[in-house]
Amino acid sequence: MEIWTDGACKNNPGPGGWGVLLRFGDREKELFGGEEHTTNNRMELTAVIEALRALNRPCQVVLHVDSTYVMNGVTRWMPGWKRNGWKTAARKPVLNQDLWQALDAELPRHDIRWTWVKGHSGDPGNERADALANRGVPTVRVDSRTGRAVLHVGRPVNADDVRSLDDDE
Repeated sequence: MEIWTDGACKNNPGPGGWGVLLRFGDREKELFGGEEHTTNNRMELTAVIEALRALNRPCQVVLHVDSTYVMNGVTRWMPGWKRNGWKTAARKPVLNQDLWQALDAELPRHDIRWTWVKGHSGDPGNERADALANRGVPTVRVDSRTGRAVLHVGRPVNADDVRSLDDDE
């Protein structure tokens, strides 16, 4: 399974979107959404979380991110944050702790190889994830469960569609 993720934010902070391209062999699935008031870093993290949540069973994943914040956070900083009770080395609360903890909860299910790609450098998967993230920005609705303004434009994700990506056929 290969995954590309990206986040976008207009007037950081401001309205933002996240995008995901999942690829398993010749099958692909696109996911995107967003929030009315957010930051680029929150959207980058949300994209990774939503990508991993979309997988219905444990997978070997090559996960491509263009965010050094996400890459460094997951591969370098998170172990120390967890040891320190989700505080930085300076003993300050970790920014976006809610999302880092949500990501941390998804990680044990999968065997992930993290790959950093330079954004806007012509990587086709990254360019598609970027376009999806930007599609998530323009339309806002209120999530009836949380009362938060949330962006989910396009066709709702069907769990069976995502499951078909990693089914052995």
